[in-house]
Amino acid sequence: MQLRYNYRVYPAARQQAALARAFGCARVVFNDGLRARHEAREAGLPYVSDGELSKRVITEAKKTPERAWLGEVSAVVLQQALADLNAAYRNFFNSLTGRRKGREVAPPRFRSRKDGRQAIRFTANARFRVLDNGRLRLPKIGDLMVRWSRQLPAAPTSVTIIKDAAGRYFASFVVTTSDEPLPSVDVEVGIDLGLTHFAVLSNGTKVAAPKFLRRAARKLRRLQQNLSRKQKGSKNRGKAVLKVAKAHARVADSRRDWQHKLSTTIIRDSQAVYVEDLCVTGLGRTRLAKSVHDAGWASFVGMLEYKAARYGRTFARINRFAPTSRTCSVCGRLGGPKPLDVRSWTCPCGAVHDRDLNAAINILAQGRWERLNACGAQVRPAPVPAPRREAGIHPGATRSTRSAEGITALGGGENVKASI
Repeated sequence: MQLRYNYRVYPAARQQAALARAFGCARVVFNDGLRARHEAREAGLPYVSDGELSKRVITEAKKTPERAWLGEVSAVVLQQALADLNAAYRNFFNSLTGRRKGREVAPPRFRSRKDGRQAIRFTANARFRVLDNGRLRLPKIGDLMVRWSRQLPAAPTSVTIIKDAAGRYFASFVVTTSDEPLPSVDVEVGIDLGLTHFAVLSNGTKVAAPKFLRRAARKLRRLQQNLSRKQKGSKNRGKAVLKVAKAHARVADSRRDWQHKLSTTIIRDSQAVYVEDLCVTGLGRTRLAKSVHDAGWASFVGMLEYKAARYGRTFARINRFAPTSRTCSVCGRLGGPKPLDVRSWTCPCGAVHDRDLNAAINILAQGRWERLNACGAQVRPAPVPAPRREAGIHPGATRSTRSAEGITALGGGENVKASI
């Protein structure tokens, strides 16, 4: 499978200027291609093909005085910018026709130089390489110093240079790996995600919600107030914006690191993991929106999914409409609605349930049931071969005769009418 390995890079001042030039050229090519297709659509002309678009906004544009500076950067960077545009159009068209599952995808939009995140991509055609001294050599940029937190498991097929809103630079390598599966364990776990406890496991383990954004709210509030006092367009405002971005990046990094550690522990200790398919987008529109986004359920579930595939574990999502909180995990009785303030309840069978733990146990049972059915368990009665005289139709027989023969074969008309 293909994985991304991210490393922090530290370009020199001259290299930062070269990267800024590459970011700008890639952005201009992307916008030129998008504008060309918009103009063709408004004029009623056919859709501009990928090859024609590349010829128009790169090859021919370099020969004009207005776009001659496109030749100062690697041609692969420009081609990859158009590849991103073409992929965005394909996703949009597939979403309209229903070939792409999930939420609807919006059409591509113009890129802005004021965006906090800028990125360019180099493929193998660009002949980038990692030198023996640990530096990353990029065409027309130079040798970048990389902080190698771990070794690459294989030769990378592409590298993306990213500048985030906090002004940090990263190198993201795409590597094809084939990891050995982890040793099998006889443990399966269901996970109920929440706000009071970030995760409650079916084995009784409760993981407290770290609430990184809530803990940093006081500092963020002070920085936002300081930013609001700065005059728009001034250098001091730019410095204040950078401080706010760094504070948010620190929160995001802390959350990501904590989720990686927790997901790795769960995948290592469990052979199968089942979670509920939560509608995070819908929950993000409620009064709990800030807490929902602070929890980061979607990113955590994504980590569980790809790590399970990487290490030979089973991962599955159960239906979000399954009544896991209302069903008794002991007798299976379906109770009434349970508001969020009800944290424990008693079933008529006498079992006293913790709301989250009961839901985690039901998620485990539901996940096992769906997985066994999907793996070939017999859900319906097996097909039985029909008797010889029932298998065919006699050409000379009338409809009433065939019906009578069918009723006789079933055991007589009286029995059939009685069963109906």
